[in-house]
Amino acid sequence: MERKLNQKIKYKIINLVGLKIIDFYIIRKFLGTFFLAIILILSIAVIFDLSEKIDDFIENEANWKEVVFQYYLNFIPYFAVLFSSLFAFIAVIYFTSRMAYNTEITAILSSGMSFRRMLIPYLISATIIASLSFFLSDRVIPQANKIKLDFENKYIHQRPVRFDTKNFHRQIEPGVFVYLQNYSNISQVGYSFSIEKFENGELVSKMIADQIRWDTATNKWSARRYYIRTIDGLNETIEEGRSLDTALNIHPDDFKRRLNIVETMSLKELDSFISQQIMQGETNVKAYQIERHKRISFPFSTFILTFIGVAVSSRKLREGIGLQIAIGVVISFTYILFIQFSSQYAIGGLLPVALAVWLPNIFFLIVALFLFRLAPN
Repeated sequence: MERKLNQKIKYKIINLVGLKIIDFYIIRKFLGTFFLAIILILSIAVIFDLSEKIDDFIENEANWKEVVFQYYLNFIPYFAVLFSSLFAFIAVIYFTSRMAYNTEITAILSSGMSFRRMLIPYLISATIIASLSFFLSDRVIPQANKIKLDFENKYIHQRPVRFDTKNFHRQIEPGVFVYLQNYSNISQVGYSFSIEKFENGELVSKMIADQIRWDTATNKWSARRYYIRTIDGLNETIEEGRSLDTALNIHPDDFKRRLNIVETMSLKELDSFISQQIMQGETNVKAYQIERHKRISFPFSTFILTFIGVAVSSRKLREGIGLQIAIGVVISFTYILFIQFSSQYAIGGLLPVALAVWLPNIFFLIVALFLFRLAPN
């Protein structure tokens, strides 16, 4: 009696949301296969990564708890989200081809359900995966990456990064420009330093110093053998000295910042960071903009690759499931290569950043629409 009552409640809920039992069956298959694929592939990735870095862990005396909880516990979600759309695609190829091989797809279509209607549970599953991926990449993974990068700096990238670029020029605030002939990350000393301040396009002050040194006690820059020229209309004043503490909107970490620092930022923080880098005249800003667009384009690609996966694997082929899985793997690698090539074109200035990042999705959307027309009905 209780079992029948539970079944009635279940059917009422199903009717209320407008879904059928077959919809929940496909959703369960999709999500179950997706998470199983993630577990298997990430397990392999962890094993390969551990075999590559175990010498560094042993040499630098990394504690096993730090390796597990600071590195790999934060390593796993990053790569899971990074390739979530591809995991979803492979999952769709695998379980849908099995359904087709067992004539389940034929039975569903023969019952009167159209191919378009059958896509609804796939769309719901893709929405769950894409939403989870976006939430994790914006709210959870940035903090996890901070811990992971700190671990890497401590046990893997121990050698100091030396900044040998000459003629460093950057706008640190609107109208305030800094110049350094050279800077050493090891000694945290910059040579041939100057700072210029402009108001309404006119120079109002300029300071020149033989060197600036970062003072770790005060967390300020100390200028050595400095010369300050202040301009007020037709009047000028000059000040000289041997040492002067000055507060600059720049930190020693800015000289050795790794590109993947953006992985530790939320979308809002990344937008603010990109605006700051553009204002400062950073030459590598396109790489940051690419990362920003990928935060949205990757979750969106889950829908496109899901539709392609259904269209490719919903037919029962004589060659069996193996051919459909092989087709899925080829499409996955093609998608990854497309992203890498288009990103390089954006960095090289041959394509606008937004177009370069979204171009793979646009291309594969066209492929999805073409395959959809060929799918069984």
